[in-house]
Amino acid sequence: MTSSNPTNAFAPLQNDTFLRACLRQATDHTPVWLMRQAGRYLPEYCATRAKAGSFMGLATNTDFATEVTLQPLERYELDAAILFSDILTVPDAMGLGLSFAQGEGPRFASPVRDETAVAQLAVPDMDKLRYVFDAVTSIRRALQGRVPLIGFSGSPWTLACYMVEGKGSDDYRLVKTMLYARPDLMHRMLAVNADAVASYLNAQIDAGAQAVMIFDSWGGVLADGAFQTFSMAYTARVLAQLKRVGTDGQVVPRIVFTKGGGGWLTDMASLDCEVLGLDWTVNLAAARTLVGGADNGPGKALQGNIDPNVLFAQPEQIAAEVGKVIDSFGKPYGGSGTGPTHIFNLGHGISQYTPPENVSALVNAVHQHSKRVRM
Repeated sequence: MTSSNPTNAFAPLQNDTFLRACLRQATDHTPVWLMRQAGRYLPEYCATRAKAGSFMGLATNTDFATEVTLQPLERYELDAAILFSDILTVPDAMGLGLSFAQGEGPRFASPVRDETAVAQLAVPDMDKLRYVFDAVTSIRRALQGRVPLIGFSGSPWTLACYMVEGKGSDDYRLVKTMLYARPDLMHRMLAVNADAVASYLNAQIDAGAQAVMIFDSWGGVLADGAFQTFSMAYTARVLAQLKRVGTDGQVVPRIVFTKGGGGWLTDMASLDCEVLGLDWTVNLAAARTLVGGADNGPGKALQGNIDPNVLFAQPEQIAAEVGKVIDSFGKPYGGSGTGPTHIFNLGHGISQYTPPENVSALVNAVHQHSKRVRM
């Protein structure tokens, strides 16, 4: 799929700090954005969602999706925007029947649990996801170059978890049963998912996304060995197919976040991506040593990784915890080439119960402390 928008349709980028950090280039402060930064903790988001009538009503309406994507940027000095959507749009386009009950989370009407269902899976027609790509273009235009726009997808394994379980799970019993009892079926599902995710992210890039992120939210529930075989290998299959350059001729960085994946960082160093996201269980200094690379040599930029529950503390305590995270990474690279860099984020998505004013304390602390570290 190609973009119907000419390359010059978007305003020039005014703040490229996030993209520079993704590419391991020096920045004057540590960029910050938050997973799930457009969400239920914001009263303005809740008001827009009420107007939309449902989560999918919000996600499938270009104007609403644009509005809520920009809402956190009106409040906070964030260094990137992330598309407002959901990781389950791809299996929904495969015909599994996605719905969101208020307070219950996502459900599929037709889970994939047997040979017949797996055999019917195919990469969906991307036109079924046109509402996502229209939102990307709309958001990119509405940003007017303020900050870059991140597109995203769930990982092949994470999508498979929802597709087999039919909803979120506490024990992943059904999907792991398929994995161990019928690995042939699991491999077929993951191959379809990987090719679908690659097509989906490429279409987001064509629509104007300036970076893309793969959320391997449930990679950490796998055993060692199974992670490499059933999650990482198919994330690699996605990455191998992704476009490297966006509509404006600039490199599109690729971010991989595996929640619970800290023990496999040395394995993930081989992934063909620019950035590895970390949850709050990982020591940033140790991660930098393992995969951050040397000055003017290969390596990964690191993203993360404060505990989202820090945001329930008082502003001075939030600032102190922010300082610990930044100090743990250490002084980022400051030369003219490339070297170890850090993008500040939460170790997972922001809680819906987070006081909005506490996010201000976090964002301000990141910018202030990270500038001091560079002095």
